[in-house]
Amino acid sequence: MSLSTLLMSLDGDSSGALATAGGASAQRAQRAAMERFLAEVEKRAYQHALLGLRHREDALDAVQDAMLQLCLRYADRPSAEWRPLFFRILVNKVQDQRRRRTVRGRWLAWWTPGNAEDDGAPLDLLDTTPDTRQEPLRQLVGEDALRSVAKAVEALPPRQQQAFLLRNVEGLDIAETALAMGCSDGSVKTHYFRALQALRAAVGEEAP
Repeated sequence: MSLSTLLMSLDGDSSGALATAGGASAQRAQRAAMERFLAEVEKRAYQHALLGLRHREDALDAVQDAMLQLCLRYADRPSAEWRPLFFRILVNKVQDQRRRRTVRGRWLAWWTPGNAEDDGAPLDLLDTTPDTRQEPLRQLVGEDALRSVAKAVEALPPRQQQAFLLRNVEGLDIAETALAMGCSDGSVKTHYFRALQALRAAVGEEAP
């Protein structure tokens, strides 16, 4: 589903979140802002879901469902709130997919060749990270070791993986990450610290 199709699907609901009290002009402005946000976040959201699900179609479904839920439920919220809200929805979608997969006995799909990456290559974390957010990754490992980091991120426990991606790739602060993960600030710090320890060990770097 394209972004334009996703947003057009909301046009008929005049009582929805996009139909703000400011009238047609405000609605068009809010819709344009939402479309820009979704376009900006779409690629990284897909790769985030792919790391958690290791299955392309499931990851795409999770991202599209999260986008739709954001539009339906939160489009009238200030745009500064969209990112942590969106990733909270996405994290829940990924967790739901994984629970359903376990129940259906589909856990073997995690290790099926060809499902772990979209193009057969390891995830390029720097490629998916805006320039203003690349420095934490470079400080952690440097660009030469990024392939090892990508593999290590895939191997992290789910909550540590989420904390690392939301903090370092999405650039969310601790409070926003806690909102996205549905946990306390202290839990975020714990998961993030353990993720950094695991990644440093995986690439052979000593913790500071």
